[in-house]
Amino acid sequence: MADTSPLVAVVMGSRSDLEAMKGCVDQLKDLQIPHEVKVSSAHRTPDQTREYAESAAARGIEVIIAGAGWAAHLAGVIAAHTTLPVIGVPIDSSPLKGMDALLSTVQMPPGIPVATVAIGKGGARNAAVLAAQILSLKYPEIALRLKDFRENMTKEAIRKSKL
Repeated sequence: MADTSPLVAVVMGSRSDLEAMKGCVDQLKDLQIPHEVKVSSAHRTPDQTREYAESAAARGIEVIIAGAGWAAHLAGVIAAHTTLPVIGVPIDSSPLKGMDALLSTVQMPPGIPVATVAIGKGGARNAAVLAAQILSLKYPEIALRLKDFRENMTKEAIRKSKL
């Protein structure tokens, strides 16, 4: 995988979502997965969001991660405009602590799926790992880095468990 063109798009509904999505971006960097980051709102910039989703595959994107809060429709809107895998990250930015974002991300109509991870920062990191798992089906070097990541995580857990 010598090409460094982005394989993963990380999209968030607002710049304020960047704090929650930072772990996703960091995890993609750690796994050496080429990615791009974009702010695009399903509600405030719907045409831009649609155009971004429709053009993603032609630009070489293979997985889209979409994070948003406040009844987050971003992942669903993106999924409606592409056949690429979309991973939704509900962000806990509303008075409902992300429950509204979780339900609007996970409750998609049949035929327009969004793989949905946990609310907040942990979910954002898991979205990157899930994207790596999807890409590892095609890219053996990502599969190796993912395997190393999991082995290191296990070793670290064992090390920390010793009192």
